Amino acid sequence: MAAPKKGRRSPGGQGRPGRVLALILIAMVALTGGMFASGRTTPRLGIDLAGGTSFTLEAKNEPGKPNAINPTNMNTAVGIIERRVNGLGVTEAEVQTQGDNHIIVNIPKGTNAKQARQQVGTTAKLGFRPVLSVAPGAKTEPTPNASTPGKDKDGKDKDDKSKDDKNKPSGSPSASAGAGSPSSSASPRQQGRPVTDAVKADATPSASAVAKDDKAKDEKKDDAKKDDKAKDDKSKEPTPSPADVAALQKQLDALDCTTPEGRAKANEAASGAKTTDVIVACKKDGSAKEILGPVSVEGTNVTGASAVFDSQQGRGWLVQLKFDSTGSKKFAAVTGQLASKQAPQNQFAIVLDGEVVSDPSVSTSITGGQAEISGGFTQATAQDLANVLSYGALPLSFDVVTEQTVTAALGGDQLRAGLLAGAIGLLLVVVYLVAYYRGLALVALASLLCSAILTYTIMVLLGQAIGFALNLPAVCGAIVAIGITADSFIVYFERIRDEIREGRTLRPAVERGWPRARRTILVSDFVSFLAAAVLFIVTVGKVQGFAFTLGLTTLLDVVVVFFFTKPLMTLLARRKFFASGHPWSGLDPKRLGARPPLRASRRRPAAPADPKEA
Repeated sequence: MAAPKKGRRSPGGQGRPGRVLALILIAMVALTGGMFASGRTTPRLGIDLAGGTSFTLEAKNEPGKPNAINPTNMNTAVGIIERRVNGLGVTEAEVQTQGDNHIIVNIPKGTNAKQARQQVGTTAKLGFRPVLSVAPGAKTEPTPNASTPGKDKDGKDKDDKSKDDKNKPSGSPSASAGAGSPSSSASPRQQGRPVTDAVKADATPSASAVAKDDKAKDEKKDDAKKDDKAKDDKSKEPTPSPADVAALQKQLDALDCTTPEGRAKANEAASGAKTTDVIVACKKDGSAKEILGPVSVEGTNVTGASAVFDSQQGRGWLVQLKFDSTGSKKFAAVTGQLASKQAPQNQFAIVLDGEVVSDPSVSTSITGGQAEISGGFTQATAQDLANVLSYGALPLSFDVVTEQTVTAALGGDQLRAGLLAGAIGLLLVVVYLVAYYRGLALVALASLLCSAILTYTIMVLLGQAIGFALNLPAVCGAIVAIGITADSFIVYFERIRDEIREGRTLRPAVERGWPRARRTILVSDFVSFLAAAVLFIVTVGKVQGFAFTLGLTTLLDVVVVFFFTKPLMTLLARRKFFASGHPWSGLDPKRLGARPPLRASRRRPAAPADPKEA
């Protein structure tokens, strides 16, 4: 007798179902453990379930800019408002456009509504300030200081001038840093009338000499006034008093930029300062804190900014920006001053709403109204900086047209009604499965439980990771997913029962029915996922929550059917209760109307048609 040929398993065959089941059980345990380790065991709730405040902002064109309200500017404004709201410590906020000129901001309960209104309703302020001093972002403990002469003019310890010159975009200094930046090397203007040699030589000059000398004095006085005016235009810098220097240094030491609360407090104080004030500000990532001089170039002097990739010189991603005529002159003047200084006073800070988003260094004076910022950018960081620079030049302002407090009472009632409807629907599904499939209902219920655990833990973890908030439409998506998941089990069960009706035993029926059921399940789930993806892309707000949950549960349905339901059925097919076709197994051949086995019908001789032939 020839030995059986070795070949590949039959389609859908699964040689090690125990390992596959162990794999998905380990994943469930890992996700559950991660949920408890994160310190949060419930999903984040949206504003309709948790309550909060909702604002409607209306965009308005600035004078002389009639076409500023466009999708690009509105989307950039949404990004800035999101950054402001996140600075308040909010992660579940919803910021989205509505129509052509409105932005909706939903902030969940627990946020100061007054502070939030000030943040979302204020036009963004972008400015370029010279860097006077840099220190690490953490709070600095005060050290005894006998006298202020131990500090330089900028209120910084002389020993600290060389600190924190790391991670500065270098190369072509970009973004603007205005003409009026204070210079530590500048000295106060000399005042008073100049003493001429003629006055020194003769104490009692003649009338003509006096007249001639007075004329020369007047000419020199006019020249001195012109020089003073030019100096004023070039560098309008107040000379801080020792008391101001000490106060700034004390403020810098007390500031803690490593915490969101500290950065939010610093940003609020810095954004409320005048353009002529010296301020203390935090870097966006909290790695450093800086003393910044008065605004040198306004953000409105920027006419455009873009992120480009330099493949010719190999500098990678960089940001290019352009200035108007006024900004071009100021930028050339200030870069000329900064280029002659030592770090960190050769840097200028790009400040948005009191926060330092970049602080590149300057190596030479930049003229022509165009500049570049390069050094260590990725595509995302370069695009972010370009958006910030562009938004500073946006001729848009926003008015808060509506403000309403949303209570969780209505959402809570709707949630309870939705959960009740879901529970009733689930109960009806269970009753149907038990009545129709009997023992197979245990497989379906175990699979539904597995899907529920995966869905719940992933939603909780996504709330921590990406700020996913569960709202009412998302709950509806989860309820709809119960039907989608149950449908997949029913498809597989019916394929198995069809094979049993054909006269096969359970084990081959489980393996032969799987390929046909698998194709149907994949096509059905693909259609559901495609619908969810399109809905997520083309909609905004709460409808996206429904689409996201529907897409997530559809993917999990595929995982559960392939890695839980199928291997579990393979194992149960080896048990006598199911393999023997017990009446309560749901696989009783008699109840299913199974035909006799094919091999038995072939062995039975055919009855003779004529008795004579017998």
